[in-house]
Amino acid sequence: MKFLTYKYKEQEKIGVLSKDENKVIALSEVLGLNPNISMIEFIEEYRDEYEEKIKKAIENNKGVNINEVELQSPITVPKRNVICLGKNYKEHVKEVPSAMDFKGGVPECPIYFTKLVNRAVAHGENIPLHSDLTNELDYEVELAVVIGKEGSDIPENEVEDYIFGYTILNDISVRNLQTKHIQWFLGKSLDGTCPMGPYLVHKSMLKFPLELDIKCYVNDELRQCSNTREMIFDIPYIISNISRGLTLKKGDIISTGTPSGVGMGFKPPKFLKGGDVVTCEIQGIGVLRNIVK
Repeated sequence: MKFLTYKYKEQEKIGVLSKDENKVIALSEVLGLNPNISMIEFIEEYRDEYEEKIKKAIENNKGVNINEVELQSPITVPKRNVICLGKNYKEHVKEVPSAMDFKGGVPECPIYFTKLVNRAVAHGENIPLHSDLTNELDYEVELAVVIGKEGSDIPENEVEDYIFGYTILNDISVRNLQTKHIQWFLGKSLDGTCPMGPYLVHKSMLKFPLELDIKCYVNDELRQCSNTREMIFDIPYIISNISRGLTLKKGDIISTGTPSGVGMGFKPPKFLKGGDVVTCEIQGIGVLRNIVK
């Protein structure tokens, strides 16, 4: 099940892709929900008995042609800041200057920070260049986990029960602000710096624990290429660790870090410029493509 948020005839709706992935089926029609329900509200209301009805609708392969709708980010406005991990792939740790003193350069504990999101940028939308503030705009392809069950102090062996699904997140970073302010919050949170999508893939479609190829291209150049099995801290550890004494809520988004190949890691750096096309791709989820303008 690949869920999406989309606009059709000027109305924003949530839906699911048909079997051939060429059509969009409105979830409100399949499940008798409020036609204005948001993705977060759907996740909050989700029941196991929905799955059979949704799968039947997918198999019927009917709906609006996907070319007739305008894709939005699956979660357009997160209810809380996106929870992010820094330096969670060993090769990425090697390529960027260390902001803290880690043994051997590899973090001994996860590095958490949050990303404020005004509105997530959809597949096909533009990433603002913010040329008045920076000439060091950078890309970071990441696997994002969306929480589907509220909980705290979650055991590692129960983590999958608390996951709703997965999407692609491009953690666009303003490196000069990130460096200047030391704390990463501002350099990660400018408007338009959270492209996300194109779909929210239900956890039932991906074998757990995940081993997914993850890539990022700038124009036609492959910059990042790895697999999620290369994470320093895997998803069971991350969610169990961060939930100690902290309640995760339905719809929370956890972005799990980026592999090597970011712009600042090159010598000289290869930061984004106006007109660049950034394509993020994760196996089993899809392709998130945006133009910098």
